[in-house]
Amino acid sequence: MADNSAPGTGDDAGELVRLREGVSRVDEELVALLNKRSALSREIGRLKTDSQDTVFQPFREKEVIRELLDKNNGPMPEEHLRAIYREILSSSRSLQRRQSVAYLGPEGTFSYFAGLHYLGSSADYRPKDLLEDLFRCVRQGEADLGIIPLENSLQGTVGQSLDLFLRYEVFIQAEIFCKISHSLLAPGQRLSDIRVVHSHPQALQQCTSWLSAQLPQAEVVPAESTAAAAERVEGKSGEAAIAHPALAERFDLNVLQTGIEDLPENWTRFLIIGPKMPPPGNRDKTSLLFTLTDKPGSLAGMLNRLAEEEVNMKKLESRPMRGERWQYVFFSDVECDLTLDRYERLLQSLRDNCHNLRILGSYPNGPYLDLVQQRV
Repeated sequence: MADNSAPGTGDDAGELVRLREGVSRVDEELVALLNKRSALSREIGRLKTDSQDTVFQPFREKEVIRELLDKNNGPMPEEHLRAIYREILSSSRSLQRRQSVAYLGPEGTFSYFAGLHYLGSSADYRPKDLLEDLFRCVRQGEADLGIIPLENSLQGTVGQSLDLFLRYEVFIQAEIFCKISHSLLAPGQRLSDIRVVHSHPQALQQCTSWLSAQLPQAEVVPAESTAAAAERVEGKSGEAAIAHPALAERFDLNVLQTGIEDLPENWTRFLIIGPKMPPPGNRDKTSLLFTLTDKPGSLAGMLNRLAEEEVNMKKLESRPMRGERWQYVFFSDVECDLTLDRYERLLQSLRDNCHNLRILGSYPNGPYLDLVQQRV
């Protein structure tokens, strides 16, 4: 005989109650375990304070996540586990010592979301109007960490960031690669009503073809940031902003179109900087600043020494040196930890070949994050 009982009644209702009770018991166990973990984090924080050790240790956190993913047999998806532990690790850092993080503001910029997706919500995020203000804040110890954009896959290096490394003694702690996707936000609901579009010049440039095709008559107005653009159009009929879709709710806007960037593979590399050199260890990458002696073959000599030690160079870029005509400083990434003892002779050889050489930091390879799909 067929079971004609309605869903949620009879045996189904009893089974649902049993499953919910099981979930409640597991939740209680989780809370107890999280508090046990928090107590251990506080004790670790005490020891770090005594030893002057840094709270943020990205390579250790990367190892923790990798070990957890290896042990995860499902059904929890990998991305869910990563998101949960992002916040657990963020809480753990905060329990050890409250972390202040400077970023290029205002709140809601892509720099802000990069920090939130990587460092979690337990940090104290502090917006800065200018990149130089951010570097100065970190150097003077007013912020524990800073988030800076270094380069974009479509538009190249942010030259100002490289210039500021020359002026402020700060060190790279970690890197993040973030996929940038733009949306059109407006108070109204019809694309045909849009007469003015606001956004950061870089965002406007990245959406040029879409704007020409969809809003050819609209006036394009630069803003200090994508977040400032969203705030600017709040309540203004006929105006729109190109920004992160999460800002729509904050400023009572509608998302008229998503993914309006001209090229889908739009990635920005952000760096996490701090006032101290990261602790020694076997890291994946080292960044350098150096100037060369004015003689033939000096750059080739440096490249040859790296090649002899089978060290791969991932990035090499020159910038004009301020105050010195026709003199240049080089920024480079190499795939090794040059602070290890095994590279001591190589490092000395590189220094001998350079006029000046400064290690900006050795750090783990960064994760690739989608700033729109991974909503906070």
